Amino acid sequence: MLEQAGVLDRRRDGLIAAYIRVSRVAGNLFAHSPYPTLAQDSVFLGPDSHRFGDYILRNLDGLKDGAAVLDYGAGAGVGGITAATNLAEATLTLADINPKALFLSSVNAAHAKVDYRTVEVQRPEDVPGEFDLIVMHPPFMIDPERRAYRDGGDLYGGRLSLDWALGGMQRLAPGGRLVMHTGVSIVEGRDVVQDAFVAAMPGAGFTLDYHLLDPDIFGDELASAAYAEVDRIAAVGLRIERSA
Repeated sequence: MLEQAGVLDRRRDGLIAAYIRVSRVAGNLFAHSPYPTLAQDSVFLGPDSHRFGDYILRNLDGLKDGAAVLDYGAGAGVGGITAATNLAEATLTLADINPKALFLSSVNAAHAKVDYRTVEVQRPEDVPGEFDLIVMHPPFMIDPERRAYRDGGDLYGGRLSLDWALGGMQRLAPGGRLVMHTGVSIVEGRDVVQDAFVAAMPGAGFTLDYHLLDPDIFGDELASAAYAEVDRIAAVGLRIERSA
């Protein structure tokens, strides 16, 4: 079946490797790219994905049956599928700039028996409609190779986290909620992304809960020249709610 699907690599040494792997997160199976994820269109799934799924499960309180869910930057679909399979009669929109991610996430959503659609867009505000729940796990690393699944832009890798959240807020229905897991750089003792969020958040109509999940992740990255000014990288969760 793998051979028929075209996902086998017949290596010169005679061994055979698959172009996909499958991992279990929060009770669901997810096909994703194998390690090492070097290609520009790699569909990443790793330890962060488990922390993301767990954070979503702890932030579903009070959401109505039949909720419209958006997973922006869906990748393998971990966030959206985790949410949709734990909300009765939820509908899921999987959005990404990467066609390979949309293909794999659609396979994963179908396997999880989720009512879903896919959209290929460049920005969260380009997704049509309003949503009761938006989940996001943006790239947050400083990546000199500019790989789409990894590079978070300036703000020491935090720019996409800020931009995605501000764009996603425009797609929240009244009473809607945005849940994000991301990583942030601590520079001279300051969380530069938290400072940017506090400065950019609207003065009324939205509330922000900014929660530290892990104070020290990807410590090996600090040895690279790109992180010369960074004290450490922390994992954080954001919950943004729009007033009803």
